[in-house]
Amino acid sequence: MARKEFIKLFESNLLILDKLSDKLKKEPALICGYSIQQISVLVRLHVGGPAKLKDIARREFITTPNLCAAFRKLEHEGLVLRTVDEEDRRNTWYSCTEKGNEVAENALNIFRSATEKLFENLSREDEVRLTESLRNINDILTKMELGNA
Repeated sequence: MARKEFIKLFESNLLILDKLSDKLKKEPALICGYSIQQISVLVRLHVGGPAKLKDIARREFITTPNLCAAFRKLEHEGLVLRTVDEEDRRNTWYSCTEKGNEVAENALNIFRSATEKLFENLSREDEVRLTESLRNINDILTKMELGNA
């Protein structure tokens, strides 16, 4: 019974988070001239470090050809660097340039401000409860990611 309740709550939370995410996306464009998809990829590289094209495509739910198109603009603008893997030339690694890191950090700051605005009417009591809950979720998910759960 507890497992079924967990799954229903998990599903419900994913749907609610998706709706809240949509509200964040309705905020004015993050950075003029760049799509949400391009900014998302840039932020992932900024936070997570260099990555292979196929791994980014899988995480972003983007087909490889569409991702290549996104990267062409980012590379042309000097925001990402493409490096062929010397040990396996079939692999290409993408990383942020210094300029790309600045754009990604700016996008993160805009996202943080929009998130703050989204939760500005939350009571102090609910904020404390939600923060503690998110801390617990983060701890458990981190254990799962590391294979310790």
